Amino acid sequence: MVRAIVLFEDAPDAERYQQHLDEFGSKVECSAFRHGRTIGSPLGEVRFQHYAEFEWADHESFEAAANSPEFAAAGQDAMEMGIPFTVHFVEVG
Repeated sequence: MVRAIVLFEDAPDAERYQQHLDEFGSKVECSAFRHGRTIGSPLGEVRFQHYAEFEWADHESFEAAANSPEFAAAGQDAMEMGIPFTVHFVEVG
C-alpha cells in the first residue's frame, strides 16, 4: 500500500478547499482519500492545521496516479491556494 500524506501549515478556507476537492482532488485515481483538520499533538504545539491523504493498493497504481495530469493539476491548484504544505509518499507494510 502507498499513501501520499499532505500536511498544510494553515487551515484552508472551507469554500476554497471544497472547490479544490470538487475540481481536482476527486479526479485523482486512488483507492481512498481522507482529509480533516488537525486537532492536537502530543507535544502541545500543532505544526500543521490540515491533513489530506491519498491511498493506493500498490506501487504500480500509485505510479500511474502520480504521473497523471490529474495529480499534477491537483498539486498545482493546492499551491495556488497559497498555504504552505508538504507532501510525503509512504509505503505501508
